[in-house]
Amino acid sequence: MPKEMQSKVAITLGLEYREMLINLLKSDLDFHDQVSNYASHNFHAFPAKFPPQLPRKFIEGLTKPGDVVLDPMMGSGTTVVEALLAGRESIGFDIDPLAVRLSKVKTTWLEIERIKEIGQRIVRQASLTLNDPEMLLDKLATRFDAKTREFVDYWFAPATQLELIALVIQIEKLAEPELRDFFSIVLSSIIITKSGGVSLAFDLAHTRPHRAKVVLSKAGEVIVGDACSSNSRRVRLLTKTLRSPIEEFEKRLQRNLSGFIQYTPSTIPPRIQYADAQQLPLDDKTVDLIVTSPPYISNAIDYMRAHKFSLVWLGYSIQELGDKRRAYIGGEAVSGARLLDLPDAARQVVRSISQLDIKKAQAVHRYYSEMTLVLKEMFRVLRPGKAAIVVVGTSVIREIDTQIDLCLAEIGKHIGFEVPAIGVRNLDRNRRMLPASAIIDSNSQIQQRMHEEFVIGFYKPMVRRNSNDYK
Repeated sequence: MPKEMQSKVAITLGLEYREMLINLLKSDLDFHDQVSNYASHNFHAFPAKFPPQLPRKFIEGLTKPGDVVLDPMMGSGTTVVEALLAGRESIGFDIDPLAVRLSKVKTTWLEIERIKEIGQRIVRQASLTLNDPEMLLDKLATRFDAKTREFVDYWFAPATQLELIALVIQIEKLAEPELRDFFSIVLSSIIITKSGGVSLAFDLAHTRPHRAKVVLSKAGEVIVGDACSSNSRRVRLLTKTLRSPIEEFEKRLQRNLSGFIQYTPSTIPPRIQYADAQQLPLDDKTVDLIVTSPPYISNAIDYMRAHKFSLVWLGYSIQELGDKRRAYIGGEAVSGARLLDLPDAARQVVRSISQLDIKKAQAVHRYYSEMTLVLKEMFRVLRPGKAAIVVVGTSVIREIDTQIDLCLAEIGKHIGFEVPAIGVRNLDRNRRMLPASAIIDSNSQIQQRMHEEFVIGFYKPMVRRNSNDYK
């Protein structure tokens, strides 16, 4: 086919694809009335994850079986799971160790009867080891460094620590990495919960943990705090009854057993690994669709603040986790950060915030700089004529709207993307697990940031428009 004809065909296909993309972005993106806890999506609580229907809509509408779907900041793996269920080749990257392990578990096929048998053995053996508290105390004494030990003692009751280490010992005896990962996620899921959990913290799934004022044993005895203060309403709200980790582990295991993804002979195993979205380990023009949700600006949702509660039991130290946290996109630390020249809209937002708060302005500058590098990588790995769907939350800092949709759209256009449309979805606050009340409060700063989010459609043109494109 002559080059001129090829160009016309490419333009026609591109126009059709763009029209489909626009229609999807203008459709209902709320999904408030739909069930989202099917398959393995309900294995573990995770803050601010989008409903599975969102990536599914774009996967089904913009790809065909066998196409490559990428989430470069996969979080709990929602996009990866949906791509797998739809028969697409799924790829997911993240730098959060819990996100990587959880996404692997949610997309790994395991034999249910075998998992049930091993789980029962773990529970049985862990219960038996409680009869040897001295051995368990020795294990606890040698497992944590001083800083991590201090964290564990503050957030976990002594009786809880004994049961958790008893479970950890049994899990770490498993020879197969897939089995260790699965049961470690079961363990993590009883610590990081939307409500309750086995630690002394509330709101772990909302990433804003606060310690219980009074903790009661199952028999109703006060084991932490002052019983006399429990008459006040605030203390009653912050009173927690201690749960048995072994009992909670057994219950959670039964719940997760029903969520395994069933593989077929044609299932393409997903590729999930630890990697930075600013430097993707992928070749150019190899991806057919990207669906992702970057972190909020300025640590509005601080994932590591919650994740460290379970990760310390999975072998990580507090110091190590703190080092990892500083590398997360959306962080507030700017020492050593690469601050790029920004397009007009983002530069103006940074300038406006800097007049009120220099530190916050630098954090916003860092965020837009890092997202510039992320969008460049998305552009590089996408095939021409394909799209990246980026779901971002609104953010108000020092009463200034960061205009995240307009800023990211402008950055994307400078890179070479077109932005045919930007969708808006209203958040179901309770199901989205955001760190604020389900009751709308217009005076709440955090709720000003988190009542809706934007779904930005970045389209990579099929034909170069000028010599500056595709850099």
